[in-house]
Amino acid sequence: MAELDKADAVFEGGGVKGIGLVGALEHLEERGVKLQNVVGTSAGAIVAALVAAGYSAGELSTIMEELDYRRFTDMSALDRVPLLGPALSVLREKGLYEGAYFERWLRDLLARAPRKVRTFRDLHMQGEQPGSKYFYKLQVIAADLTRRKQLVLPWDIRDYGMEPEELDVARAVRMSMSIPFFFEPVRLQDGGGLTCYIVDGGVLSNFPVDILDDKSLEPPWPTFGLKLVDQVNDLGVAEEAPSRIQGPVSLLRALFSTMMEAHDRRYIQEKNFDRTIPIPTLGVKTTDFGIRRERSQALRVSGQKAAERFFQKWNFQEWIQKHRVPEVMARRDAEATGPAAPRGPEPMHSAM
Repeated sequence: MAELDKADAVFEGGGVKGIGLVGALEHLEERGVKLQNVVGTSAGAIVAALVAAGYSAGELSTIMEELDYRRFTDMSALDRVPLLGPALSVLREKGLYEGAYFERWLRDLLARAPRKVRTFRDLHMQGEQPGSKYFYKLQVIAADLTRRKQLVLPWDIRDYGMEPEELDVARAVRMSMSIPFFFEPVRLQDGGGLTCYIVDGGVLSNFPVDILDDKSLEPPWPTFGLKLVDQVNDLGVAEEAPSRIQGPVSLLRALFSTMMEAHDRRYIQEKNFDRTIPIPTLGVKTTDFGIRRERSQALRVSGQKAAERFFQKWNFQEWIQKHRVPEVMARRDAEATGPAAPRGPEPMHSAM
């Protein structure tokens, strides 16, 4: 494989399992690959935001391994009412946990990052024009349950009367990681005054790996998907273990895992499979907030090994010839035989 020095990346969500994403990043960094635009959902949004803010893979590894995930399970006074508290919290507040600690934690990390990030104004891509989908180094996926719509932030924050420049990055990631029933959704009002409930983007698409694709015949660098899977077979194909349902909590976990994974698993195209690093999660569950350090370390190593295996076979030019060239030529043929229409320049990365 020719050496690559740049790539885009799309990080799948998966709660605590996101530690595995950091391990894969460590291998990318060892190879000298510098990430440009990054996209993330849920835990993937956390990693993507910290990458966009300038943290190295080694620094992320330290952050994630020293983190006590149980602190994310912050409860209100209502939650602490014996026996009935959790049920009342879900009914009245729409979630067990507040999410306030998480938002403060991430905002502090972003403020201390090499790029000193607060809003998306701090995440402009050098050489990109306003309006380009590559203008912001970071994009975050969330879901509006009220309007039944996927949100790509910061762009779609305009629906709620705010400019993308002004959106607080920690707040955007808080929206993306609001696992239904576990964390309270973020409430926003749209232009008509409707109260909208914003939750984890995995509800609609946990792994939009093609979101950064341009229409050029030869993209200047690849986009890699980093996907969290139960296990990988001898052929390198991801396999998902069945959910074990033994009570209401495990039922909620299974419900959410199905929402996050089934759609993307069914519709992921071969072109996306071929550029995806499948990271075995070693039985760790999305909401294993009490994960032990040794399990955390094993998950990180799993990500490292997964990336190493992937790059033993990956070839960017082969991917272009197999997937991009036929796709672009088919589109051009369709345009040539269809109704004539004015065409502007095709969006693509600026040469940097």
